[in-house]
Amino acid sequence: MKNKILLLFYILFIFNSNLLSNENNNTLKVGLLAPLSGPHSEIGNSLLYSLQLALEEINDKNVVIVPKDSGFNNEEKINSAINELKLNGVKIIIGPITYQEFDQANKYSDLIFISPSNINPEFSKNIISIGISLESQLIALSKFLQKQKKKNTILMYPKNEYMELIEKKLKILNLKNIRTFKYSPNPEVLTGEIETLTNYSQRKKNLELRKKMFEDKEDEQSKKELERLEQLYTLGDVSFDSIIIIDFGNNLKSVLTSLVYTDVDQENVLFTTINQWFDESIFYENTIKNLYYPSVNYKEYRKYNVKYFERFKIYPNEITILAYDALGLIYYAWKENNGINSINDFLFKNKIEGKIGTFSFKDRKIIQELEIYKTENKKFIKF
Repeated sequence: MKNKILLLFYILFIFNSNLLSNENNNTLKVGLLAPLSGPHSEIGNSLLYSLQLALEEINDKNVVIVPKDSGFNNEEKINSAINELKLNGVKIIIGPITYQEFDQANKYSDLIFISPSNINPEFSKNIISIGISLESQLIALSKFLQKQKKKNTILMYPKNEYMELIEKKLKILNLKNIRTFKYSPNPEVLTGEIETLTNYSQRKKNLELRKKMFEDKEDEQSKKELERLEQLYTLGDVSFDSIIIIDFGNNLKSVLTSLVYTDVDQENVLFTTINQWFDESIFYENTIKNLYYPSVNYKEYRKYNVKYFERFKIYPNEITILAYDALGLIYYAWKENNGINSINDFLFKNKIEGKIGTFSFKDRKIIQELEIYKTENKKFIKF
């Protein structure tokens, strides 16, 4: 713990020293809004470390990071931090990290904010969101399912605080061949809901009725058919050929378990979900053979994690790779335009390559071209 504090102090000292030494030069000053103290300080410090790595890779002494503690959804603290950055001559800022803080950032129309938030992936007044958006993920999954010739998809999402946001995004995207299904995040309720979705009770009855047809027959063919039926749990197909589950962690695992419990045939139904940041705990969800999802470039993500660990002896928070890419994006815009004067300097005609993958900018919206991965034999395999 002492070593971590010393390392953080050293990085802050270096950033502040660079700021003073370049105060009168033609420098790119980039602010960082992050919770550097309090219960969320681990995220803030991780963001700070990631920018140190990005600075080392850029290797340009004219680029300076100015970090400020903005707290977490703390209106007074974030405004104080932004005003301090303005006093230091900062015009472009990495942050805020949450969508809830956007209202505060919008007040400062003379500043540009690059946020790792994935809620609103577009140019919103003076804020650019570069997080792995739901839009990018669903577009990638839709293309994947089309290539797999799936034409009857159930898109599942929980009844929680994000439900309205998900429904708003779905309405805008207008995806084809997709039906929606909302479920309770309560596992005890969830199983019953998925039994209804999969017509589980009727399929069990179908099996029992079919078995009775052969129980009293003595011919060899009937005996073999009865033996085959005894190996089944249900009889009959479900009304869909693919699934998209918008959920994470244990909630996702509960949904997967319920689908397998209701005997959804994994040979005929394709199981997909949204970006899980290569969460290895999925490997131990023994009920699912293959699970597909869109994500960032796994090779680059691993390289980043290894480099980060070797440098700081801890593993990074997932969103820090977005801050890493944000600095690269800012530096690219600065070099291309001989400075950054407005948010429009980020309206690139060409696609941009980052650590997480390829960005495209169209109609003031940011879309990541994500790759599809599947979990198989405790590995993440690019599909």
